[in-house]
Amino acid sequence: MAVTPLIETPAWRALAALAGHSLRLRELFATDPQRFSRFSLAHDGVLLDYSKQRVTSEVMAALHVLWESADVPDWIARMRAGETINQSEGRAVLHFALREPNPRAEVRAVLDKMQRFCDDVHSGRWRGSAGSTISDVVNIGIGGSDLGPKMATQALAAYHQPDLRVHYVSNLDAAHLATTLAQLDPRSTLFVIASKTFTTQETMTNARSARDWIVAALGEAAVARHFVAVSTNLAAVAKFGIDPANAFEFWDWVGGRFSLWSAIGLPLALAIGFANFEGFLAGGAAMDRHFFNTPPEQNLPATLALLGIWNIDFLSASTQAVLPYSQSLEHLPRYLQQLEMESNGKQIDRAGYPVGCPTAPIVWGEAGTNGQHAFYQLIHQGGRLIPCDFIALRQADFDLPGHHDALLANCFAQSEALMRGKTLDEVCAELAAAGMAADKIQRLAPFKVFPGNQPSTTLLLDRLDPYALGQLVSLYEHKTFVQGLIWRINSFDQWGVEYGKQLAVRLLPILEGKQPATDLDSSTAGLIAACKTGASRN
Repeated sequence: MAVTPLIETPAWRALAALAGHSLRLRELFATDPQRFSRFSLAHDGVLLDYSKQRVTSEVMAALHVLWESADVPDWIARMRAGETINQSEGRAVLHFALREPNPRAEVRAVLDKMQRFCDDVHSGRWRGSAGSTISDVVNIGIGGSDLGPKMATQALAAYHQPDLRVHYVSNLDAAHLATTLAQLDPRSTLFVIASKTFTTQETMTNARSARDWIVAALGEAAVARHFVAVSTNLAAVAKFGIDPANAFEFWDWVGGRFSLWSAIGLPLALAIGFANFEGFLAGGAAMDRHFFNTPPEQNLPATLALLGIWNIDFLSASTQAVLPYSQSLEHLPRYLQQLEMESNGKQIDRAGYPVGCPTAPIVWGEAGTNGQHAFYQLIHQGGRLIPCDFIALRQADFDLPGHHDALLANCFAQSEALMRGKTLDEVCAELAAAGMAADKIQRLAPFKVFPGNQPSTTLLLDRLDPYALGQLVSLYEHKTFVQGLIWRINSFDQWGVEYGKQLAVRLLPILEGKQPATDLDSSTAGLIAACKTGASRN
């Protein structure tokens, strides 16, 4: 039986019709004094204010019909039952099982092993080969084996163990590893090599260089005391010189960008202590329960997802700015880039047909207030529709007098300014009240007009502790899942990542001079030749 294309379904057509109506946020607020209470949700210390989105009750009702038409509840049930919903890779999707209060036996075994190891490092029972306690941990991974734990480690800086520093190396560029090692003493440094297959090019190249650094300083036998692995390839782990007993397992049903909750989170657990890591898991599990059991009208991840669909596919937004007013969350935009763009940056649906509409937006952002002095000019006056997620904390994680209230004032002011804008008449009246001459007002006023009507959502957390961070990460995971379901795509594969890797494998021996440069396009051949011959400077 033929399946109706997504963009031709009644639910989609109803939303398209609503999108043709002009919605001005300033007017929506003026006509509805209760707009905030009607378009905000609160659950377990998280407030989601979406009153500054270009939506009405009619739009939200139509979005909820779209949720139902995508069979989201049925897909949630299939995921929880362990069905193979990652169809193209033949895998279940069970990352949420890593954070359940009473996890399955294999998960509990790895968590217990992580706890023992963290306790050994923190207590000084685990020492380097020369007898030194561990002062620095270097995680070597890439993608999901780097972005998640790095983001969370920075986010929870207020909870760090006082005598342990955690570093992250991911880039194949030697500058990343070399500048990290320059700060460290090999006698007190522990490396965590995070690669499921133990074959990832970037990770293993960095790992071998780190191994050479340790061996040069401490000898071959030192490798076993200065390296542990997060992997399932125990043969490769042992060949590297790591005791397989010091390898931490995770499973095929854990996708890389969803793996922070697994042993990939070992450097985070080392940074904040295992009790706090369990608090992080508990926050994620609490958001799971809310998502699984709450109708879309009160469901935080569902609401975020549906608002994104509305902005991308019906208001034609191509980007999504993530603006945490928390320096501790400075890595969150990059983490969400991978989560959303790698999951949903696809144009072929689960059945192999074109989706027929844009999917994942370009996710970007910066911690406030830094971003205000970089790109907010474009958001305010650049003429593009740029939906924004503002994220703020009621309580500061580092509380210095005079800082946090000013930070919140900036956050709330930016979302108000983006919503309200400023008309030419208002600008002229403001300048006249300041005593400016009429001819100067006429020249200057056009430059001070703000169109406004930029949609935004504000997430307000009670505080940034491990539990709240778990809630936040789980919230965005489920948002991503829901959007993928509505677009009918598989959010859990990433075939687009593979093609460039295949070409790199082909080009490496040419660059190394081991093979001739044949069957290359003229640009690639020219670039390789330029690298080999060098370019003269005038």
